Amino acid sequence: FLFVVSTINLTGLHIQVSKILFIFPGQGAQYTGIGSDLIQAFQVAKEAYELASSVLGYDMIALSSVETGNNINQTRYTQPVLLTHSYACMQVFLQQTENKVLPSFACGHSLGEYGALVAADSLNFESALSLVSTRGECMGEFGGGEMLALPLSEEQLNPLIESSPCEIAACNLPEQTVVGGWPADLDHLVSKIEKVFPGKTGTRLKTEGAFHTSQMLPAAEKFEAVLNEADIELPKIPVAANVTGGFHESDVDMIRSNLYLQLFKPVRWYANLMAIADIGVDTVIEFGGGLGSGNNPADKRPNLAAAVARAYRRSKPRPEYHSVINLSTLESTLNKVCQ
Repeated sequence: FLFVVSTINLTGLHIQVSKILFIFPGQGAQYTGIGSDLIQAFQVAKEAYELASSVLGYDMIALSSVETGNNINQTRYTQPVLLTHSYACMQVFLQQTENKVLPSFACGHSLGEYGALVAADSLNFESALSLVSTRGECMGEFGGGEMLALPLSEEQLNPLIESSPCEIAACNLPEQTVVGGWPADLDHLVSKIEKVFPGKTGTRLKTEGAFHTSQMLPAAEKFEAVLNEADIELPKIPVAANVTGGFHESDVDMIRSNLYLQLFKPVRWYANLMAIADIGVDTVIEFGGGLGSGNNPADKRPNLAAAVARAYRRSKPRPEYHSVINLSTLESTLNKVCQ
């Protein structure tokens, strides 16, 4: 049984925002039960999940909504699950706003970059889904090592990294950097960090490998052939490129190259956010995923809210942040961006 949440009628209403950033989270924002509320409430969300099932050859609704042997946390499944949820959230939002609240920029963290390219009409959903499915398979099959999130800047870590086999994997904020490497090498790095920065031991991340480091080169090489065959168009809006910290160029071959390099080069997330801030943005809307305990979508909080708030805390004016990750955030965001 499907019920439809009341549609906000925007006819003749004033849209409150003009420079809008759509952002999309990466791996780690998945949970069993993801999308179940939207699937029940909106036909357009159910259709997104059915399309994903058709493209991938397995039941995306069951994989997302029901515990299936922890499959949702396997990289090969995690990535399609998150892209599908992000896409469904965005489709519901666009339908409810009658396509009157559209992005000026798009940005995604790691896997989320594919959602951003979909939002910019550079990739259609089906092509993006096929790509991330293969990407996840490659990363899960060929990946090795682990990842460690540290409350330190890249500059603080560089002297220690230079004498270590570990590598910088992501620069999320000036004071938050992720490194990757083999477990023993990370242990050794942590012991060195504790001597220089007491108490800054960091947090091990639950991933199947040291993503965005040279340990992903075998995965990137296998993924490259599929990436080269993908139907990619020039984005209709600026899309942030994780690997450069700037924007994708108006060159399809360069977009392919950036997506290839992204597998084994650091994610320059903070630089992405700052590049968008330099142009000017007044509203940020995050689509998909969720953090927090419990499997009820209503219990979840957005994945990127804290990072966006800290990145833009000195921006004048400071952009408004909203999210669409479940029914309650959808309603709240609709009420705030439309009047």
